[in-house]
Amino acid sequence: MNAALPQPLRIFHLQPGSGVRELADLPQEAPALGFFWIACTRASFGAELARLQAALQLLAGQQLVDLHVSDLLNAQLPSHYDYTAQYDLLVVRRLAQAPAGAAPLPAPQRGGPPVLRRIDTSPVGFAVFDQVLLSVHPEDCGVRDAYAARLVTRGSVGAAAAPATAAEAMVQELRSGPVASARLPASSADLMLRVVNHIVDNYLDLRRELSRQLDHWQAELLRPRTRFGNWGALLDARLALHQLDEICEDQRTAVRAWLDALDSWNEPEGSQAAVRELDLLKVRSRDVLEHIERVVNHVRRLEHSTETALQMHFSVQSNRTNDIMRILTVITAIFLPLNLIAGIFGMNFEFIPLVHQQDGFWWAMGAMGSIGATLVALFWRKRYLARTDAKSAANAPENLF
Repeated sequence: MNAALPQPLRIFHLQPGSGVRELADLPQEAPALGFFWIACTRASFGAELARLQAALQLLAGQQLVDLHVSDLLNAQLPSHYDYTAQYDLLVVRRLAQAPAGAAPLPAPQRGGPPVLRRIDTSPVGFAVFDQVLLSVHPEDCGVRDAYAARLVTRGSVGAAAAPATAAEAMVQELRSGPVASARLPASSADLMLRVVNHIVDNYLDLRRELSRQLDHWQAELLRPRTRFGNWGALLDARLALHQLDEICEDQRTAVRAWLDALDSWNEPEGSQAAVRELDLLKVRSRDVLEHIERVVNHVRRLEHSTETALQMHFSVQSNRTNDIMRILTVITAIFLPLNLIAGIFGMNFEFIPLVHQQDGFWWAMGAMGSIGATLVALFWRKRYLARTDAKSAANAPENLF
């Protein structure tokens, strides 16, 4: 093996209670204790497929079927779950968010808030055998390396402070979280659930930034004196939220299918440790499912808030238009009798009252001014000329009638 191999292909031997050891090459026999984690990129999985299949045959007695190999090589596959008699296959789409100052991701290209433009997802596949976990990651996936570094650190700490009794182990396991646990994963399925939970937590971390961005958009939409014109970016944001909703729904369906498969497993007999391990697997699986449901609920709340802000924006614009039309109508009603008087005195008749009188012009102007002032006072009393906002409506609602 060359020095560059650990980047596309990393192999770990996990022994709960003893620690974690990273191997330089694929093992040739099943471990006496613990299990192996083979983590590779999608390109490395395709290039090393023959060697990986041979290693799985030696370690687990079963190779991946062709359809599952195609699934693991497919970069557009949605989250889903499948199984065989020898192993389980779980695919979860992880979130890739470009760091601040980095170049934008080439795909997908969309507008909207910067946080939504940086969102990209790619599938991460897990093949769970009894003593082997094979995970296939995208090229730019930081989940594998980040969790591997945490795993190695946790393994060194856990090996130095291993619990002395089974009761202490149970207490330590229950006190620890699904990811930040001081104990090493007890099985390949346990490790898979922890990595999946780490992936899902990235979606949870995105909630605050998403909420801040969309709150800014809602403030812009509801500002009465601002003309909002960035409708294309807003549509892109809504489409991005819909995409996140679909991704999380697929993840929830896949994890529920995994939970159903766990419920169908036979209860171990004669081993309290094996029973406890199965119970912890179910607990971790439900915890992952609960995290996914939190993301789904939050994304749907954001979608609902965006839709509500849009409806309120159009309602405010409609009220503003109604105010303008009401004022124009009042002005027209004020000048309508004045135009009538001016039209009457503009007729081409020889004998019209006040036409040939010296003060007839002033009588006509006085009548027109009185009528106009009377109409203005009447409309002002009825608040037809006042702005209809919440404060004026609350202060004098009786003046509207």
